[in-house]
Amino acid sequence: MLSFASIASGSNGNCYFVGDGTEAVLVDAGISCRETERRMSRLGLSPASVKGIFVSHEHSDHISGVSVLARKYQLPVFINEATLYNSRLKLPDHLICLLHSHQPVAVGELTVQPFAKSHDASDPISFVISKNDYHVGVFTDIGYACEEVTRFLHICHAVFLESNYCEKMLAESHYPYFLKARISGSKGHLSNEDAFNLLSNYTGNRLTHVVLSHLSGNNNHPDRVQTVFSPLLQRFKTHIASRSEESPLFTL
Repeated sequence: MLSFASIASGSNGNCYFVGDGTEAVLVDAGISCRETERRMSRLGLSPASVKGIFVSHEHSDHISGVSVLARKYQLPVFINEATLYNSRLKLPDHLICLLHSHQPVAVGELTVQPFAKSHDASDPISFVISKNDYHVGVFTDIGYACEEVTRFLHICHAVFLESNYCEKMLAESHYPYFLKARISGSKGHLSNEDAFNLLSNYTGNRLTHVVLSHLSGNNNHPDRVQTVFSPLLQRFKTHIASRSEESPLFTL
C-alpha cells in the first residue's frame, strides 16, 4: 500500500507526501514548517512518520521550509551536490545525504528512484517512490516530457504531473517576452496541453491516479485544466492540486 497527497503545489510552494502507513518521505518542502505541520495534521498525518526530505532542485518554492523542518525533526535531506551548493541551505552535516541520479535510495521499506529532468536549475531531478510493486511519481518543473519521464511514467500507478500554464493565458499575459520564453521553453514548465498530450499517449495499464500539479497563479486556472483534461477523466482518477491547501490523501 502507498498513500500520497499534495501538501502544497504551485509557484508559491511545493511539498508532496508519499508513505506506506508506517514510514513516509516528502518530496520538497517549499512552505513553512508550521504550515506543513498544519496541513499534514488536517490529513491525519504526523511529521514523525517522515523519514526523509528529497529535494528536486534549488528554487525557493521547493526548499524554503527544508532547513527548519529537517532540524526540528532531525530528518535526513537527500539532495545532490550541485543543488546543495546552489541552494545555500543551512543544514548540519549529519542531515545531508548526497543523491546521485539513477541510484535508488532505501528509506525503510520505501525505495526512492531519482532521475534527471529538464529544468532551469543546476542539476534538477524527479522521483519515483516505490514499495513492493506500487510506484508513485513526482514529475513537476519539467520543460518537456523527455524519454526518462515517459519511461518512468509507464511504471507508475500514480503521478503528480505538472500542468503549469495555459498556453493562451501565457501568450496574452503581461509577462515580458524573456519570461514567457523561459516558462514555455525546454527548461521551463509543462503546459496544460503538454501534460494532456503526455497522458493521451500513455500506452501502459498501471496508471490509475493523476494529480495535476504546480498550477501557475497568473497563467492558469483550475477550470482551464478541467476543460483540457475532460477527455481523460474516464481513464484516470484525476485531481487538480490546490495552490493554497492540501489535497485529499489518496491510497493505492
